This record gives sequence, structure tokens and C-alpha cells, in this order.
Amino acid sequence: MEIKVLHQVMEWNDDVSAQVRETLQDHKVCLINVMGSPGAGKTSLITALIGRLRQQFAIGVIEGDITGQIDAEKIAALNIPAVQLNTDGACHIEAMSIQHILPQFDLDALDVLFVENIGNLVCPAEFDIGENFRLTVLSIPEGDDKVAKYPLMFTDTDCLALTKCDMLPYFDFDLDRVAADYRGVNPGGPLFRLSTRTGEGLDELAGHLAGRIRAALA
Repeated sequence: MEIKVLHQVMEWNDDVSAQVRETLQDHKVCLINVMGSPGAGKTSLITALIGRLRQQFAIGVIEGDITGQIDAEKIAALNIPAVQLNTDGACHIEAMSIQHILPQFDLDALDVLFVENIGNLVCPAEFDIGENFRLTVLSIPEGDDKVAKYPLMFTDTDCLALTKCDMLPYFDFDLDRVAADYRGVNPGGPLFRLSTRTGEGLDELAGHLAGRIRAALA
């Protein structure tokens, strides 16, 4: 499957996110913005979710990276339409770039569009890209202090996925601290403990997302 590579268009986000949201609503497509650090497991989680959701929904993926197309190739290998967005150094994706990419997809043939944002716990949280749903990914090796250090990322999210939980025996990671910090900035926000290696928690997260997707498409 051919992978199209586009480059970030840097313009201010005002009003563009609303236009993106309107376009997706017209075509009945739910946009999920996946955010987290480099190496947190965003691509692995997206591929695992594709395996659990593709029988219910038609899925496309926008892969955001500074450069290259490694992650887009992984998605395309699953026979899922994917577009690579290279930001050429920018630490986040902007709504203008999403607007320019949407015509690369047959939106009428899609139900869900995952956007893997740039690996960063700061900038992506500040930009509305027209998403229906924000999914933040935090991995065990990153440490249990990240919610306290980067509160906006965890405040402005709809769901927290705690990944690589199979590695808990090898790290000094306090699950209770993360849960308490998350509740402090995002009361009622769902938290899922996951492992893409063992499959822990993936069915539960996929079920949660399926409900949110159906609600967005209704």
C-alpha cells in the first residue's frame, strides 16, 4: 500500500479546528487524537486497537513524526489507509495540517480516524486538531511523576492508557500515585492498565472506545 507523506502547514489554529470538526461530522467520521511521549507505545497501541475495532468500524490513521515514515509503514502493513505527516521539527500537529490531509482519505468510507500526535507531553495538549476524543498514553518506563510534572496533558484528555504494565516488576513505579495524580487533575477520567505484549486491558479499552465512537457517529 502506497504511503503518502505530507509536511506540516504552520498556521494558527483559530477556527480551523472547528472547520475540521464540521467536515468530519458531515462525513460521519470520529477523530481520535493519540498523545504521549516518544516510545510510550502509541503506535503499538493503535495497531492493537485496530485489531479489536476493525470488524466494527472502518479505520484510517494519520501518523505524525518529525521525519520519516516508519510508523505509517507499520499501519499500512495492516491494510489500513495511512498518511504520514512530517512536521519538520515542530513538536505538535496543528488543525491546519489535518485539514490539508483529510482530502487524502475517502472520508465516506471511514468511521474512525486515529491521529498519532508527535511524541511530546507538552505541546500537543495545547492544540485542538478537531478531534472528538483525546487518548493520552503513559508507559511504565517513563516514571510515575509525569502526571504531576505535565498536568495539562492529563487534564485535557478524555482517557489515560497506562501502557507496558508487563514491565511493572522491573521498575519502581507507583500505580496509586499516578491514579491519585490523575484523579486530582481529571476527576472521573477513565484509566486503563494495558500491555500490548500480554493483551492486558486492551479489550476493555477497545470496548470503551467503541462506545465513544458510536456516540460520536450518532
